[in-house]
Amino acid sequence: MLSAFVRAFRTPDLRRKLLFTIGIMVVFRAGSFLPTPGVSYPNVQVCIDQMGEDNTLLGLVNLFSGGALLQLSVFSLGIMPYITASIIIQLLRVVIPKFEALHKEGQSGTAKLTQYTRYLTIGLAVLQSTTVIITARNGQLFVGCSVDVIPDGSILTTLIMIITMTAGTGLIMWLGELITERGVGNGMSLLIFTSIAASFPGAMWSIAGGSGGIGAFLIIMAIIVLVIALVVFVEQSQRRIPVQYAKRMVGRRTYGGSSTYIPIKINMAGVIPVIFASSILQVPALLAGFGDQTAGWRQWVAVNIADPGAPLHVALYVVMIIFFCYFYTAITFNPDEVADNMKRYGGFIPGIRAGRPTAEYLDYVITRITAPGSLYLALVALIPTIAFIVLGVGTNVPFGGSSILIVVGVGLETVKQIQSQLEQRHYEGFLR
Repeated sequence: MLSAFVRAFRTPDLRRKLLFTIGIMVVFRAGSFLPTPGVSYPNVQVCIDQMGEDNTLLGLVNLFSGGALLQLSVFSLGIMPYITASIIIQLLRVVIPKFEALHKEGQSGTAKLTQYTRYLTIGLAVLQSTTVIITARNGQLFVGCSVDVIPDGSILTTLIMIITMTAGTGLIMWLGELITERGVGNGMSLLIFTSIAASFPGAMWSIAGGSGGIGAFLIIMAIIVLVIALVVFVEQSQRRIPVQYAKRMVGRRTYGGSSTYIPIKINMAGVIPVIFASSILQVPALLAGFGDQTAGWRQWVAVNIADPGAPLHVALYVVMIIFFCYFYTAITFNPDEVADNMKRYGGFIPGIRAGRPTAEYLDYVITRITAPGSLYLALVALIPTIAFIVLGVGTNVPFGGSSILIVVGVGLETVKQIQSQLEQRHYEGFLR
């Protein structure tokens, strides 16, 4: 493994890409600590010290921003507006025929959809930055904090803060695209990886120094290793559907006659269902944070939905993960389209007629594969959270199911890309 890293850095072109990627990550982390104009940085640190780690209803955004949200920095929103915009554009393909037509056009259509995603990202950044600023000014971001994190409440200061946070989101989007074009790996995924991984050392240090001490630390490390092993095993697993292409004569040449397969992953939806479920479950808790806190329904929401350890919260979490797993898989994998493409190029599944029977067979396989995949997602999302609650180390440590899925998935994809570039130069890769 280490020798492969050495060979990667000895290759001039690959070394340049790796250093460029690392440099972008450093810039991204630096922006996470740069305060937004109008924010009192000393007061923010006082509020963070007073509230500790279990202080925010916007924990998912804070996780994906690498802690920048609670810092109210220039990169407070992190990559979440872009993730949300990308998901919305994918969902709109089902509703808007024009988007589906652009998707089928190839590279030119994909470029237009990417442009729409950028515009929507900026719009969502304006809305989210406004929400964050209002939440911080009303005292809901740091509940019970004795100091004001935004001393100046004028309209001009608010507009400057909104513009700054929105510009920070645009800069993050640009940095991610630069990594994709000139660096190694997928830029947006690597920025999310950087944000989550940056929280690991501090979280582990706080666990080791907490009430559980070294014992809780070792137990949590064992749980994390087991979950990572489970994620690696399942993410690498796939159902291979054999495909045979018939021979055809074009002039004097024979084409086709080859055998291949359609790889269907057990978890085709990735981490998206977990993100959807977490985001939706945060909405009632966020709404309950405003207004009279003594109201009965607000107290019921705080006890039964906002608390990650509540039975109702866990049940809703599991049900929504399973639902969104099927929903997102149905959007991203179209059996009719795959069957039509196979029929157009003379491909068929042995024992299955081309056309409609092939689409029905693929739909049958996808439905059966998604069942264990959705249960696996729910299990990975719940095991760390339940373990942390039992050990009494809090629920906002950055080792939840979504963070582990992202870190392991991005790490595997990046290593595979580096490995492919090494193999092009006749070097031994990372994975043997």
